Amino acid sequence: MSVLTLADIGFDAPRTLLARYGLALAQVADGAPIPGSYWGEAEAGIIGTTVYARADTPVHSLLHEAGHLIVLPPERRAGVHTDATDSVPEEDAVCVLQGLLGDALPNVGRERVWADMDAWGYTFRLGSARAYVEHDADDAWRWLHAHGLIDARRCLQFPPPQA
Repeated sequence: MSVLTLADIGFDAPRTLLARYGLALAQVADGAPIPGSYWGEAEAGIIGTTVYARADTPVHSLLHEAGHLIVLPPERRAGVHTDATDSVPEEDAVCVLQGLLGDALPNVGRERVWADMDAWGYTFRLGSARAYVEHDADDAWRWLHAHGLIDARRCLQFPPPQA
C-alpha cells in the first residue's frame, strides 16, 4: 500500500486546516530539501509556526509535525526548529491528534491516517495505530482534553477564529 501524499490531496485543504491553529504551510519545490525536517527525505519539517512539505510528503507526516506545533502553547512555537519536543506525553498526544486532524481533511480521515502510520513503520505496543488510539491511549486522550484540543466526546476542538 502506498501512503497518501500531498500530491494526492493538494495543499489547499491542509493549508486551511493549519491556518485555523495559527500555522502556515509552506510548499517546498519537488526534490528540494525540506527545511526543518527531522527525518529528511519527504518528511514534513517545522520551523517556528511554519510546516514545510513537498508534494511527495506523506499526509500523515504533515499532520504529525503540525500536531507537534498545535500541542505547544503559541509562545513556545516560535522557538521550534526541526525537533519540537522530547516529551513522551506530548508525542503520544500528537499520535492521537494526527488521526483527528485527518478527519478534518476531505477524503482523508483517521482510518487512512492510521493505516498510513502503520505502513510507514510507526510501532505501537498493541500492533497498530488504530489499536493504540482506541485501546491504549487514555493518557493521550486526557492530555488532549486537559489542553483544550478535544472535547469530552473526544472530538477535535478548533481555537476561536482570530480577529
